[in-house]
Amino acid sequence: MDLIQLPPHSLRAGQVLTFSLRDAEGKLLVASGQTLPNTPQMQALLARPIWVLAHETKEYQRALAHKMDTMMHQGANLGDIVKVQADYKPDKVQRLDLGEQAAWADLQMHAHSLLRDPNTEDFRGRFQQLHTDAIARLSHRPDAILMFLIFDASQGFERYSARHALLCLALAEQCALKLGWPDDWRLALTQAALSMNISISAHQDRMAAQSDEPSHNQQQSLISHGDRSAKLLAELGAKSELWLKTVCLHHDAGPGPLAGRAPAEQLARLLRRIDIFASRVSPRASRKAQTGAMAARAVFLDELKQPDEAGAAIVKTIGLYPLGSLVRLANGEVGIVFKRGHSATEPMVASLLGKSGNPLSEPVPRDTRLAAQAIAASLAPHELKLRVSMEKLLKMS
Repeated sequence: MDLIQLPPHSLRAGQVLTFSLRDAEGKLLVASGQTLPNTPQMQALLARPIWVLAHETKEYQRALAHKMDTMMHQGANLGDIVKVQADYKPDKVQRLDLGEQAAWADLQMHAHSLLRDPNTEDFRGRFQQLHTDAIARLSHRPDAILMFLIFDASQGFERYSARHALLCLALAEQCALKLGWPDDWRLALTQAALSMNISISAHQDRMAAQSDEPSHNQQQSLISHGDRSAKLLAELGAKSELWLKTVCLHHDAGPGPLAGRAPAEQLARLLRRIDIFASRVSPRASRKAQTGAMAARAVFLDELKQPDEAGAAIVKTIGLYPLGSLVRLANGEVGIVFKRGHSATEPMVASLLGKSGNPLSEPVPRDTRLAAQAIAASLAPHELKLRVSMEKLLKMS
């Protein structure tokens, strides 16, 4: 990842960022699209060197050049034009490869900002960059990323909508590959997965954080949010009819075979089941997350309790003991599913607790095809009282 250093005092309070601000290690400080507040803390931040992503600066410079060109055509004087010249001078480029945890935390922050406060002027570019970055990360290490995203979703409800969107995108991409769908279908499906709740993102976050069950009024506000999201996306510049129609139908495509349906209905049908799975493995303040096995079994059958292609694609993708879920083995050990196995019921597990219940110094891989290491039970996230080192697990995947 290329970072460009900005000199001190390059930016000013009140400025709306068209790029994200980072520290020297690439950690996100202020997300793109935010307005810099006029606070002592922000003034102190702007008084020292900060960094931006190189690809974001290029976009910013193009926008700035367009603004200056417009001012020239409008007859503005040279002094005014000079004042809007680049707010910074790139003087240092450093190569940085963020680890998976930091990279996905960064993507989550961008998703949170983008989905809660979409802006017509820059939505398409920011959305495309977020989508491209997420798919690229996923394609290199799908098992590791699915493990991380499913486990991360189970650990809390902060930024619920952003977490949910990225998990659904990852599941959609892998399920579409499993089904052998064409590239344009896969693109529309993953775009829909990332954006299907854009009209209720802030509302989702509030409901996830409240200890009471959703009120009648809150439940009513969710009705037809697919239609509202599709309309909002169109206003923000989305052009793909397949993307928009999939968003529109993601709660309305009824049960039955995928064959014979229009393309958008097929995509929406799969997306609905992915949506349900991601919701079940995620806790809210009002309820705990389900076990991975319960969530997988819940989406294997349709509303009529019949197996179908959508449910089968999800289970074939994540397994009946999904990546990132917790299990107890026949030998008494407790671990996390970190890699898909030869069958949906026999994944690779990294043991975290020994048979005595004490933490192991390092995660130990277990092959659940062996009788002594077979999965005996699926556990809910809250049943493991241990801080999990995801860094170590990602190295194993």
